[in-house]
Amino acid sequence: MYDAPKFLGSGDSCLVVEFSDSIEMEANFRLQNLMRALAPKNVRGIREFVPTYRSLSIHYDPIKTDREKLEAIARKTLESLGGGGGETRRVWVLPVLYGGEYGPDMSNVCAHTGYSENEVIKRHTKPEYYCYMLGFTPGFAYLGGLDETLGTPRLKIPRVLIPAGSVGIAGRQTGAYSIDSPGGWQLIGRTPLRLFDPGDSERPTLIEAGDWIKFRGVSVDEYASIKHDADAGRYQAEVRVKDVVQG
Repeated sequence: MYDAPKFLGSGDSCLVVEFSDSIEMEANFRLQNLMRALAPKNVRGIREFVPTYRSLSIHYDPIKTDREKLEAIARKTLESLGGGGGETRRVWVLPVLYGGEYGPDMSNVCAHTGYSENEVIKRHTKPEYYCYMLGFTPGFAYLGGLDETLGTPRLKIPRVLIPAGSVGIAGRQTGAYSIDSPGGWQLIGRTPLRLFDPGDSERPTLIEAGDWIKFRGVSVDEYASIKHDADAGRYQAEVRVKDVVQG
């Protein structure tokens, strides 16, 4: 992580604040804190924030403001935030039906790791995963924290269509597909929750960058019950709180 963030221009309407040249949780914490601190201030001209693993892109209207003004505001905000402290973050609990027709590649993961299906599930549901960023498709969370022993290479031939909610592993990554899409991850289960809802104008994605995720194994009957309620808009996703110490 850099001793001081770098401020970079990206075209005539975007300021990039870069915190590191590698993936580091502390760097991501700091860019998330900057985004949260700037957003409530309703800074004139800001259109959108796009957080990544290690930088924050601030898109702005060049008619209403300019890079120099935004950089000065960002620098002052960072100084006020400091480098330490703690805060409370959300932990979304995602129910997952592992194996079977919803986890068609579970056998591949078991063969590669040498673990039984139960052991794979045990190790996959144990951590709390940190969401560094969203990307690839709307609502697709890039997570950190997978047990390294579960790391399994992607499929040699990607699937043309993977159902929304499918949970998979690719290398040292894990995550859940937010919409129906192509993909090459090893599928080990599926969540019945809707991770992306384009009809929800206030919160189209269930998970946001900076949140945490905890996977929870469920039975066939529980999966069906949750899916029925979720499809009808009656299911309230379980969310816990996590105290995060930074710096």
